[in-house]
Amino acid sequence: MSEPRWLDAAQQRDWRAFVDGSARLGEITERDLKVKHGLSISEYEILVRLSEAPDRRLRMAELAENANQSRSRLSHTCARLESKGLVHRGGCPGDKRGVFAHLTEEGFQALDLAARDHVETVRDNFIDVIDPADLEAVGRAFDAVLRHIGARP
Repeated sequence: MSEPRWLDAAQQRDWRAFVDGSARLGEITERDLKVKHGLSISEYEILVRLSEAPDRRLRMAELAENANQSRSRLSHTCARLESKGLVHRGGCPGDKRGVFAHLTEEGFQALDLAARDHVETVRDNFIDVIDPADLEAVGRAFDAVLRHIGARP
């Protein structure tokens, strides 16, 4: 068995900064959405994806891929959003097996309010604390990571 390619001190420092920083940022964004709007980050992401889709609707399979959730997790999350009146699920015309998730008007209004606070949290804790050139590098770096890893199975 060959020896692993261990990280050097600088790589270990950068990796840990990423792990710790992204975990903490995730906690802050989740907490703020939950406290201010009663939404989890996964619920918020579903509302965002639906708001950007034509007619504010997507097939559940496409929504799962776009929102980076398993189909099972998405189904549970959409059920919570339905119980809040923010999303409605319905059949696909011409495809008896297909199901659409629709963003309701109430869901769009809830998203509009949540997005105003969420963008401030993102700005205050991510965008505004990173030098613009470094932020651009972060974007390029994670584009490369996503290209390497590929789409979620």
